[in-house]
Amino acid sequence: MAVLPSKARPALIRAAQQAGDDYGVTAQPSWREINWRDHLRSMDIDGGHVNYVDMGSGDEPPVLFVHGLGGCWQNWLENLPRVAQQRRVIAPDLPGFGQSEMPLDGISIPGYGRFLDKLLDRLGLDQVVVVGNSMGGFVGAELVIQRPARVERLVLVSAAGISITNVRRRPVQTWGRAAAALGAYGAAHLKPAIVRPRLRHLTLGYVARHPTRLAADLCWEIMSGAGRPGFIDALNALLDYDFRDRLGDIRVPTFIVWGSEDMLVPVKDASEFERLIPNSRKVVFEDTGHVPMLERPETFNSLLMDFLAEERPAERGQETEAAA
Repeated sequence: MAVLPSKARPALIRAAQQAGDDYGVTAQPSWREINWRDHLRSMDIDGGHVNYVDMGSGDEPPVLFVHGLGGCWQNWLENLPRVAQQRRVIAPDLPGFGQSEMPLDGISIPGYGRFLDKLLDRLGLDQVVVVGNSMGGFVGAELVIQRPARVERLVLVSAAGISITNVRRRPVQTWGRAAAALGAYGAAHLKPAIVRPRLRHLTLGYVARHPTRLAADLCWEIMSGAGRPGFIDALNALLDYDFRDRLGDIRVPTFIVWGSEDMLVPVKDASEFERLIPNSRKVVFEDTGHVPMLERPETFNSLLMDFLAEERPAERGQETEAAA
């Protein structure tokens, strides 16, 4: 078995020319026009400092964005401004990542689920929409399982939690240590690799399908989360936890978004999530990697906003009763 379960392979650099008009195009409103300092917040949860973004407002349930392994809140730069036009959005650095401290009781998928629940309690939020990428999707689904009433609907973006439980532990841990070392090195020395298109392709080609089509400043913001202390512990947490037999307990509307050429989490996992979660449906972006919300942000945002605008099942039921 391969170190990683996906059969997708890196794209040739020249293939970026055929990636489509929406690939790598900055979403509107542009994240570059936001004074992010105005929206950065912090608090202590269970004795640890937590960093998060809080912006926007609206009458509908807020949207909680959860980043993946090795990520930070900046993984949602292309999406937060658009959603914040209509709803309040919250995007934390998970403990051990970004500017949030390591949790005192260690990292685990259930622990991250409890962390999100406590964060929402502290913010005074009863019910939210959860949007999670990669490990963040794993954690978001776990939160729904732990606290069904807490989540109004769920969006899984290239979510972990299916194939990761089947891979061989030792090769993945070896890959993880190498990735963590590169991340720590990159935090101080990777800027030249981000600025130069060919090096950007080599550096980020396992995450995005066509890194040369992504803006250098966006890539730099994303890479600012590299080299944080939670990486190896979180990788082990992904390997240690299997919740596939409980995915059927998720009853909230679930939208599954994937890239057809995801090298980290295979696209077949999208179909498995769709099979196991009763009220779910999937969309697969062609010629796209592990971060469709950054690779095709305008398309992703449009689909996300359409999903958020759909009537809730309870509302449809009430209308049916009234008609009867």
